Amino acid sequence: MREHHSHHHGDGRDGFEKRPGRERGGRGPRVFAPGDLKLLLLALIAEQACHGYDLIRQIEGLFDGAYSPSPGVIYPTLTFLEESELISGDAEGGKKRYTLTDAGRLSLGEQAIALEGVRMRIDVSKRSLRGHDRPPEIHEAVHNLRHALQLHHGRWSAEEITRVAALLNSTARAIVDGPAVQPVQGETQ
Repeated sequence: MREHHSHHHGDGRDGFEKRPGRERGGRGPRVFAPGDLKLLLLALIAEQACHGYDLIRQIEGLFDGAYSPSPGVIYPTLTFLEESELISGDAEGGKKRYTLTDAGRLSLGEQAIALEGVRMRIDVSKRSLRGHDRPPEIHEAVHNLRHALQLHHGRWSAEEITRVAALLNSTARAIVDGPAVQPVQGETQ
C-alpha cells in the first residue's frame, strides 16, 4: 500500500484534494481530473449508502482492478464532501457509513453531464491503464533501462547524448516496426 500521504492526514481542509496532479502522489498516470473524484463518490453513495473502503472497492471495480485509489485520496475527499454537507457520515460500529444529503442529491442532479464526462474518462483511463500490464520480463527490462539512464545522470557529454538518443530511438522504432526490419535470409517465396 502506498503510504506517502501520511503527512497529509489533516482534516482535508488544507486544500490538497483540490490541487491538480496530487491524486496519485505523482506516480503513474493521473486517473482523476480535479473534481472528478468528488462527483464520482457522490454518484456511488447515491446508488447505495456505503463505507469508505466499499467506495475504494467499487472504484477498483469500475477500473476492472487496473487502478485502486489509496485511502489517502478517498478519505480527505469524503471529509470535504461531508463538510460541504453533500453527504453525511453516520459512525455506527466505529466505521462511518456515508449517505447523500438532499443538497448532495441536488448537486448530483445538476452535474449529470459532468458525471457522464467522468464515466467516459474512466473508460479511457481503464484502457490506458490496462496497457501497463506488461509481461514481467518487459517490465524488468524497462526498469533496467531506467536504472542505466539514472546511473548516467550528470555525466552527459555531447557524444554520449547523441549515442544514447540514437540507441533509444532505434530501439523504439524496432519495437513498433517489429522484426520485419531485418532482411530475412534463406527464405524463398
